[in-house]
Amino acid sequence: MAEIPYKIYLSESEIPSAWYNVRADMKQKPAPLLNPGTGEALKASDLYPIFCEELSNQEVDNDTKWFDIPGEILDFYKMYRPSPLVRAYCLEKELGTPAHIYYKFEGNNTSGSHKLNSAIAQAYYAKKQGLKGVTTETGAGQWGTALSMATAYFGLDCQVYMVKVSYEQKPFRREVMRTYGASVTPSPSMNTNIGRKINEEFPGTNGSLGCAISEAVEAATTQEGYRYVLGSVLNQVLLHQSVIGLETKAALDKYGIKADMIIGCAGGGSNLGGLISPFAGEMLRGEAKYDIIAVEPASCPSLTRGSYVYDFCDTGKVCPLAKMYTLGSGFMPAANHAGGLRYHGMSSIVSELYDEGLIRATSVKQTDVFDAAVKFARVEGILPAPESSHAIKVAIDEALKCKETGEAKNIVFGLTGTGYFDLVAYEKYNDKVMDDYIPTDDEIAKSLANCPKI
Repeated sequence: MAEIPYKIYLSESEIPSAWYNVRADMKQKPAPLLNPGTGEALKASDLYPIFCEELSNQEVDNDTKWFDIPGEILDFYKMYRPSPLVRAYCLEKELGTPAHIYYKFEGNNTSGSHKLNSAIAQAYYAKKQGLKGVTTETGAGQWGTALSMATAYFGLDCQVYMVKVSYEQKPFRREVMRTYGASVTPSPSMNTNIGRKINEEFPGTNGSLGCAISEAVEAATTQEGYRYVLGSVLNQVLLHQSVIGLETKAALDKYGIKADMIIGCAGGGSNLGGLISPFAGEMLRGEAKYDIIAVEPASCPSLTRGSYVYDFCDTGKVCPLAKMYTLGSGFMPAANHAGGLRYHGMSSIVSELYDEGLIRATSVKQTDVFDAAVKFARVEGILPAPESSHAIKVAIDEALKCKETGEAKNIVFGLTGTGYFDLVAYEKYNDKVMDDYIPTDDEIAKSLANCPKI
């Protein structure tokens, strides 16, 4: 076997030419979206008033295994893809582990994260449909930043509703969005009917992704020539993000490396789903076996403490119902949570894979996450995003287990982006004023009690 370099690069010609739809290989398909009024399964045409038509078609397609990536999107991808698969030699040495640790680095673009992979696709289909612009929500700001870049590229208007606590904590990411031409509004706002209602029901709230989604959907459906786009959770997003996993697998195959363990942070499922899709596909087809771990924050633990039921995708209850692991659409994550993994639910694809036992999940505390982030930054030279650091934490834990057992496992994790816009959170950690709020069973039960009875 050839010596494995620090960074395994693919050539431009090796960028995947098609996205992989893992649903095509799933015997038990994710449950369909439901109309909240009638309880009936939604067809693609039912989604056209909210989403672009082509994206709506992708959303409900459980059978097409490969979707060709349009040439204009491939041309854009070439500005920052393929992204490197990095062997973490320095971290391995620091830990004294026999494990081989690899990370897929998605932070090598101005948006600083993997979100651009789907943002450019959604902007492309909006432009192709002849729309004026799009609306969206953003948590920590990676998605809003990516979408503002993509819409600027195609000359579209971009309206972003940013979770209020992040709007206040992350002014620099907000300014990147504005630099690319987006308007950014803290959510919940007083600009929409739903925003005003949420502010009345939860006075002084710091907001949530569920709130921001509701406002963005209202903004899209009340303006002619606009549609709503989402950065995670949806099937179409995981489809576009499959480029991460396809490149990861191609890089591993290039050097004859078989991953034993694949680890990703889990908020709504975009990075995790994109990273694991081709590997999960092999498992579904009976071709291989992997230990896949979803890592979520203990402050917003949808997989590890939520229920697998139909729930609203948004706090305002205007979106379709999705069957997913959820904490309830009214769940409000603690304001001190420093990462963007703040969504109350989880992708229906990830939820189904988890329910079938094909992947497992764990939750980690915020201060432990930042301990891992700092350790990684000091030896690997990249300041990781708080979201990514959830995966780093568990990768380190698993590598230390290998140290105890002497196993030389191949551990692969997703480094979703950089943390240079997250310095307020790092400041709190360094000043030792960061704490670990974990919701009580009663708080979660109260939120889940409001889920629709389907």
